[in-house]
Parts: sequence; structure tokens; C-alpha cells
Amino acid sequence: MIKKQSKNEARQKRHLRVRKNVSGTPECPRLNVFRSNANIEAQIIDDTKGHTLVSASSVAMKLENGGNIEAAKKVGAEIARRALESNIKKVVFDRGGYLYTGRVQALADAAREGGLEF
Repeated sequence: MIKKQSKNEARQKRHLRVRKNVSGTPECPRLNVFRSNANIEAQIIDDTKGHTLVSASSVAMKLENGGNIEAAKKVGAEIARRALESNIKKVVFDRGGYLYTGRVQALADAAREGGLEF
């Protein structure tokens, strides 16, 4: 009997495939995105030490509707602002196995407009 994969299990497998090649260094940390139905989160991670350097989320920012494109733009702008305050200018983007469209793309575009390079 074959068990059907859930959407989240398939996303996690895609994320593991990407993570084989994408990792953050102190010079160029990884910008990771997590998207749920109600919220969106972004973290800048140094994988050599396993530390989160900067993070921003629609929950922490207390946005009324954290699951829409406007919230993703605000989180992207906030992560870029916090990263520049921490002297992080260049990152490698990790979409977390999600399709690069909608909220993930809006977050990435807002982070680029905020001054991050990737």
C-alpha cells in the first residue's frame, strides 16, 4: 500500500534538496523563509555556527493579517533594515521549498529594495 505524501512533506523534501547546496557563511549568511497560512517569518542564519543573526515575522511585528502579500512586504523590509543594522549586506536566499511566487517573492523583493543583495 502506497502512502500519499502531504504537501508539507513534499515541501520538506524539496527544502532538503536545496539545503544540500545552499548554506550560509559568516560573510554571506542564508535568508530563510517560512510561510504558514496565517503568518510569514524570515531569518538570517550563519550555518557554520548554527546561529540566527537576525529575524523578523508577522507575529513579532503584530500585523493584523500576517498571511497576505502586504504583510510579506513589511516583513521583507524589516528583515532588510535589521540586517543592515547588523552590517549584513549580502545574503543567499533560501525559499524553504516553497514556490517563488506570491508572498515568498514579495518578501524577497522588499528585502532587495531594503538594501540586501542576493
